Amino acid sequence: MDMQPLSLNTGSTPQAVSDLVSTAVSQPNSPGQPHQPSQPIYRRLAEHYLSAIQAGTLAAGDRMPSVRDLMRQQHVSLSTALQTLRYLEEGGWLEARPRSGYFVRQPRRAQIRPVGEPNISAPLDPAQYVGIHEQVSDFIARRHLKAPTIDLSGMSCAPELYAVDALKNAAIKALREQPTLLTSPMPINGNSHFRQVVARRALNAGIRISADDVVVTHGCIEALNLALRAVAQAGDTIAVESPTYFGLLQTLESLGMRALEIPTSPHTGISIEALELAMQTYGNIKAVVVVPTLQNPLGCIMSDSHKERLVNLCEQQGVPLIEDDAYSELADGDVAPSAAKIWDRSGNVIYCASLNKVLAPGMRLGWMTCGKWNERVKMLKFAYTRANEEWTQITAANYMGSPAYDRHLRRLRSSLKDQREQMAEAIAEYFPDETRLSVPNGGVGLWVELPRKLSSKAVFGAALDEGIGVSPGVIFSNSDRFDHYLRLCCGKPFTRELDQALRRLGVITGQLLG
Repeated sequence: MDMQPLSLNTGSTPQAVSDLVSTAVSQPNSPGQPHQPSQPIYRRLAEHYLSAIQAGTLAAGDRMPSVRDLMRQQHVSLSTALQTLRYLEEGGWLEARPRSGYFVRQPRRAQIRPVGEPNISAPLDPAQYVGIHEQVSDFIARRHLKAPTIDLSGMSCAPELYAVDALKNAAIKALREQPTLLTSPMPINGNSHFRQVVARRALNAGIRISADDVVVTHGCIEALNLALRAVAQAGDTIAVESPTYFGLLQTLESLGMRALEIPTSPHTGISIEALELAMQTYGNIKAVVVVPTLQNPLGCIMSDSHKERLVNLCEQQGVPLIEDDAYSELADGDVAPSAAKIWDRSGNVIYCASLNKVLAPGMRLGWMTCGKWNERVKMLKFAYTRANEEWTQITAANYMGSPAYDRHLRRLRSSLKDQREQMAEAIAEYFPDETRLSVPNGGVGLWVELPRKLSSKAVFGAALDEGIGVSPGVIFSNSDRFDHYLRLCCGKPFTRELDQALRRLGVITGQLLG
């Protein structure tokens, strides 16, 4: 139920605003329109006011209807009226003035500048791995030595945001129906029902595969390992996004491969122009690894045209493209962005996915489909780790094959959107004036650009001393060009404790800035 444009001026009365919103909220779906998933009434009402604020129809300083007016005009209860206004207030869109009511405010995050674009003219240099493994190991060791009270360094959601009871019941049901499940040999290629469910759900990303095309893995990181082993060997150069997930850099180093970092926009993804120049210049790039949707750590989403250009370039150059798609189910909206794999016409794209972020981190379940390398990957999987245990696959398949899974994903995306907005507002409120931030359209991470003379390593150490865990930007590259960035996780509900931690982080950055 999209809200119709409101033709209101800054001086519009609360009555006029409320009348128009009431019409939009109460209007039923027109014949032929898809049924919209149900939301609490206060959320529907708040979303319509929010769309008016974001469109500029309601300007900063405009007075909102009072609680009593909302109750009377919208025919809602006191609780619903309060929830509507408080929801908008917590998101930073309204402010409460003593004895005056609620007024529209311009969120501070709307005034913060976006993260800067990369310099694509800088020369590229395949890294020789001067200590990335040691940097990451030091980061992990120090975080474990001083376990933070508020940990914003990971990329998973809070446990309570997942379908805890449903998964528990599905796991118990699997054992009840197959008592010898844990004592029976595992199928070499993975549970057939799980692979069928995965193949069906891959259609949401536009990928048409059969269950036989699915290789079950221990999360996405094993899928990446297998993909790299299938197409390259020690000493080879692999093109990666810059910045990129530090786990990929560790994987490349452990395989004896070199990373060629390609400039990547925090808004549009990897630079096709820089990648094409690198292919022409070096001529020995054996693979390209990208995260087209909600890139880690940037959070950017490539456009379909960008993905198509990338797939075509790799096809023309004869360079395998490895697509890491661990986050697309967390993108805003009910339809997941298309995978780059759908433009693959020759089997040149190896697609790697994971359920760690969207279903259950404790299952460590991932999967891949490998095009022309499918049989080789199956052989490598058997040679290195054998099959995944079957219990978690059956549990996941039973839950993912039910309508409850899509309801879970809608709730999860909604919660993450709220948490991102609240964290972004807090960062804009508490961090130094020169801080830059681009809020992604989904996912669990925020990539924060600090004033250039600040060191993320120094911020990491000082924050950890106070019980706050963050991920320093320096671990996302083999260079120091991202040392003034932080990656912060927004997968936890925005509590008073979290707000205080972000306030404290702002103080720490200010003190280090001098």
